[in-house]
Amino acid sequence: MSSYLDRGFTLAEFENRTARAQRVMHEMKLDAMLFTTEPNVRYFTGFQTQFWQSPTRPWFVVIPAEGKPIAVIPEIGASGMAGTWVDNIITWASPCPEDDGISLLVNVLNGLVSKYGRVGVTMGIESHLRMPINNFLALRNRVKKEFVDTSLATHELRQIKSQAEIEKTREICRITNVGFDNLPNYAQVGMSEREICKQFRIDMLQEGADECPYIISGSGADGYNSIIMGPTDRVIEKGDVLIIDTGAVRDGYFSDFDRNWAFGYASEETKSAYRATYEATTKGFEAAKPGNTTSDIYNAMWSVLEANGALGNDVGRLGHGLGMELTERPSNTATDNSVLKPGMVMTLEPGMVYASGKSMVHEENIVITEDGAEWLSRRAEAELIIIK
Repeated sequence: MSSYLDRGFTLAEFENRTARAQRVMHEMKLDAMLFTTEPNVRYFTGFQTQFWQSPTRPWFVVIPAEGKPIAVIPEIGASGMAGTWVDNIITWASPCPEDDGISLLVNVLNGLVSKYGRVGVTMGIESHLRMPINNFLALRNRVKKEFVDTSLATHELRQIKSQAEIEKTREICRITNVGFDNLPNYAQVGMSEREICKQFRIDMLQEGADECPYIISGSGADGYNSIIMGPTDRVIEKGDVLIIDTGAVRDGYFSDFDRNWAFGYASEETKSAYRATYEATTKGFEAAKPGNTTSDIYNAMWSVLEANGALGNDVGRLGHGLGMELTERPSNTATDNSVLKPGMVMTLEPGMVYASGKSMVHEENIVITEDGAEWLSRRAEAELIIIK
């Protein structure tokens, strides 16, 4: 397993992340924060492995109010964690269903200085505990501290990206753009969605993506009605519109944007819907500046879609945060109202139902800067591409 030193991050990066978390702990009156999921563990330690795909073993990292993170992990991960900046690594032979690290974790948490008697755990919005609930209940009963929800505070910590993180996203967006640019050179009538997406994945991997875990596609006669399914074996016919939305990964950071194409021809109605979503992205970008909110972005985009005859939006939001996960907080909705700050990486994703059974969705990736926003993905063409 590679260490954080191999992935473009410095020791100072992790020291700063931990210090920011410890400032939050002081504000929230916490003795520690406990993390159990891959993105949070990686964020504070640099520990990156595909082994999280196995659900068998739990992993724990404790950030104390002072000092470095403490890892309580299965023995199989000891050498990998030793390649990070963490030096307090406590292990057990896992799997061990009768006590899978809980006693060790209890000892760590009870052994910390108890100034406030409170431990933060991600138990709320857009979070989960990657451990058996019975083990968590046992942990809570045996630790002499109150467990409080820190999910929102953790999201807010990770929302502000360092320059190194932004460059990771910029690179995977470049790679993704190369994949999209190549597609009209091979995609044609008679190919299936699956065949097109397979070559698309190959192109991104050859350009430098580590993996492409999220590639969806939808197609249909002059439009599509779903943006979360596929690819399927449906064969592209003349007059079809195809969307591909992808989340590719480089060094643990995602891109997330889409592109649309028509084959042979497209109706004026569909071309107009494309122009509307493109213009909505422009207005969203203009609204994406520090001090504004995610709801300002939403309203700027939705006003364009509504003015262009949108019958609705079945996605529920018009973009979201982006980083170590394909989708992160916050969401661009009418009521989210999260304040935009420099360093936030976001997607602009206006989508509209413009006819019965027909949607048009457009997505780009941006970063909030000191005086506005910057494109991370290279913008799509202003007009719907027709593949002849």
